[in-house]
Amino acid sequence: MKIALITGSCGLVGSESSLYFSKKGFKIVGIDNNYRKFFFGNDGDITWVKKKLKKNLKNYNHFNTDIRNYSKLKKIFYKYRNKIKIVIHAAAQPSHDWAKNQPFIDFDINAKGTLNLLELTKLYAPKAPFIFMSTNKVYGDNPNKLPLIEKKTRWELKKSHKYQNGIDETMSIDNCTHSFFGASKSYADLIVQEYGKNVGLKTACFRAGCITGPNHSGAKLHGFLSYLVKSSLQNKKYTLIGYKGKQVRDNIHSQDLVSCFWEFFKKPGVGEVYNIGGGRYSNCSIIEALNTIEKISKIKIKRKIISQNRIGDHIWYISDLKKFKKKYPSWKQKYSTFRIIKELIKEFS
Repeated sequence: MKIALITGSCGLVGSESSLYFSKKGFKIVGIDNNYRKFFFGNDGDITWVKKKLKKNLKNYNHFNTDIRNYSKLKKIFYKYRNKIKIVIHAAAQPSHDWAKNQPFIDFDINAKGTLNLLELTKLYAPKAPFIFMSTNKVYGDNPNKLPLIEKKTRWELKKSHKYQNGIDETMSIDNCTHSFFGASKSYADLIVQEYGKNVGLKTACFRAGCITGPNHSGAKLHGFLSYLVKSSLQNKKYTLIGYKGKQVRDNIHSQDLVSCFWEFFKKPGVGEVYNIGGGRYSNCSIIEALNTIEKISKIKIKRKIISQNRIGDHIWYISDLKKFKKKYPSWKQKYSTFRIIKELIKEFS
C-alpha cells in the first residue's frame, strides 16, 4: 500500500491532489479541519468537497486534524510511517486581510504547522518527497517596483525587460514590504528549503500565482477568479479594488498544478523552489476577466472601482515557468484563462 498524505485535502489544491493521486493508485490520507469556514464563513465551507471525496474515492481516509497540533499529527504519521510515499502540504491560512487581524493564528498555521509536518516527515517518512504549496507573496511588494506601463485594460512591462516573460526565482524576497500572510508563508517556504538542503529531505516549494478550478470554495478575501466569476454571475456586479482594476494575475488550473506535483514525485530534487502559475500562456487583468465573463455568459456586469488598493496586492504578476519546464520537459499546460473562466461559468450557472 502506498499512501499520499495530503493536508488541506478538501481545499482546491488538496482535493485536486487527492483525485489525481488516487487515480495513480495511492491511498489518500486527507487532513483537513475545515478552517476555511472559520476564516471566510459559509463561502469558504469545504464540507461539500469532503462529501464528494468520500463518495467518489474508496481509498480516501479523512482526519479532521489541526496541523498546529503536533501530537495528533504524530499519531497519523506513526500509524502509516514508511507507507507514506509523498506528502503534499496544501493547508494554510491564505488571506492577507485575515492575517493582519489575527497574526498569531496566521503564523501558527502557516509557519508552525509547516514545521510540524516537516519534522514528522523527517522522523517517519524521510524518503517521501515533500511538496509545499507556497505563494508568490514571498516576494512581497518587489514586483510592484518594476517599471510598469499602463495600457487600456492592464499594466504591462516593456518587451525588452528582464521579467517580460514572467518573474523567475531570482527575484529577491528582501528589501520589501510583505503582508502578514506573506511573512508567515515566507518562513514556511524557507524552512521547507532548509529541511531539504540542511536535512536532506526531497522538498519543493511551488510559489504559485493564482490557482483556480471548480473545486474552489472561493471567498471575497481569497480565491480571486472563482469568487469573481461566482459573484459576477449571481449579483451581476463586481467591485474592483485598487490599480483601476488593471492589475494582472496569472491563473493556473488546479489540474495543471497537480500534474507538476506528479512530475516532481517521479524525479524529486532537494530543497527546490519553482515559480508556478499560468505564465504568459494564462493570465488576465481584473477588467479582462470581467470582459471575458460578459463575452461568454452574455451578462452585463456593473463595475464599481475603489481607488485604495489592498495591502500586499501585486499590480502585475506573471510567473516565469522556465526553470520547472527545463527540469520537467514532459509537463504541458492544458488550461488557458479563457478555458478556466468558461469552466467556472458552467460550474456556477
